[in-house]
Amino acid sequence: MVTVQETIRPSADLRNHYNEISKQCRENKEAVIITVNGRGDTVSLSYEEYKRMKARIELLEILAEADEDVKYGRVMPMKDTFDNLRTILKEDA
Repeated sequence: MVTVQETIRPSADLRNHYNEISKQCRENKEAVIITVNGRGDTVSLSYEEYKRMKARIELLEILAEADEDVKYGRVMPMKDTFDNLRTILKEDA
C-alpha cells in the first residue's frame, strides 16, 4: 500500500510561501493540506504524484468492475475472449 506523507499549513502560507510549498510537494512527494480557519480546505500535490494517484484509482475501478463481473457470472472462456479480441483488432486494421 502506498502512503503519501501529509503536512498541514494555513492558507496564508499558500499565498506567502507558494514556492516553498511547491518544492515540498515535488521533492518530498508530500501532500500539503491547506487549512482555512483551522479546517481542511484544499490539498496540494505534485503533478507527478497526482498522475500516479489518478492511475491507481482508475486501476482500482477497473478491478472492482471485473470483480463484480465474476461475482454475477458475467464471464466467458478465455479462448472465446481472445477470439473476440482478435476479431475486433482485425476489423480496426
